Amino acid sequence: MAKERIGFIGVGLMGHGMAKNIVEKGYPLTIMGNRNRAPVDDLVKRGAREVKTPAEVARNSDILFLCVTDSKTIEALVRGANGIREGAHKGLVIVDTSTADPTSTETLHQEMKSLGVTFCDAPLGGTPAQAEEGKLLAMVGADKETFARIAPAISCWAAKIDHLGPVGIGHKMKLINNFIAQGYGALYAEALALGRKCGVTPDIIYKVMNGGRMDCGYFQTFLGYAVHGNRESHKFSISNALKDLRYVENMAQASHTVNTLGNAVKNTYAAAVAQGRGEDYVPLVVDVIAANNGLSPYHKK
Repeated sequence: MAKERIGFIGVGLMGHGMAKNIVEKGYPLTIMGNRNRAPVDDLVKRGAREVKTPAEVARNSDILFLCVTDSKTIEALVRGANGIREGAHKGLVIVDTSTADPTSTETLHQEMKSLGVTFCDAPLGGTPAQAEEGKLLAMVGADKETFARIAPAISCWAAKIDHLGPVGIGHKMKLINNFIAQGYGALYAEALALGRKCGVTPDIIYKVMNGGRMDCGYFQTFLGYAVHGNRESHKFSISNALKDLRYVENMAQASHTVNTLGNAVKNTYAAAVAQGRGEDYVPLVVDVIAANNGLSPYHKK
């Protein structure tokens, strides 16, 4: 049986690895180019076809993956001029792997349903390196029939696929995941500053926690800067972290949930963005908290 035609929009930091694994597993792949030519050119060399508009990607796809920054971008891709909606055809499945606002996801699902198109969510867990290796986590929100159809394509780039329930639940789980992750980051940053003020260096904290009960993957990548000076140990920007935490705040408001810690964590990243650090990766939030406490940066550029 012929493999389904796959479309991919957003072949950036995460998307390149995902798309690479799709085309290398033998799926016909159509991608939309962007300003960063390196990942696009690489995928074309591997056999992908490049087109110029979201509508063209949709026309040439049975399953269309999105991996972009936020819900505003997703909505523009779907509804805008030469957008996905214009190229959509009955039976098309759109899989949003971005970290998005669940309310927007559910609205787009209803809009596209009237065209015979299924819009569902499968946000990611993992790093760009895991994307390249095809070892991401996928949190899928879709009906059973749609999940059965998209799972083989998702398995190209995900080592673990969790079907969590209906459309929207994947994005809700992703926001909870990112709330916990960025909460760790804010906590680590304050703990490191407190340690420095009290004579407990980052090296001591790392030595004690490394390999213990409080160790985890996020601890290792986040501390990669403060302890080892690696500015690229965790490639996720502070501005993206703040965007996700604002979506968490929206979700809490919509569900009438008291989200005290969520607001505190959000303000940590908001302060960093306000100080012009939005394009830095999240481990560098430690420098912002250090400065707030009269401490020098952990490492000079």
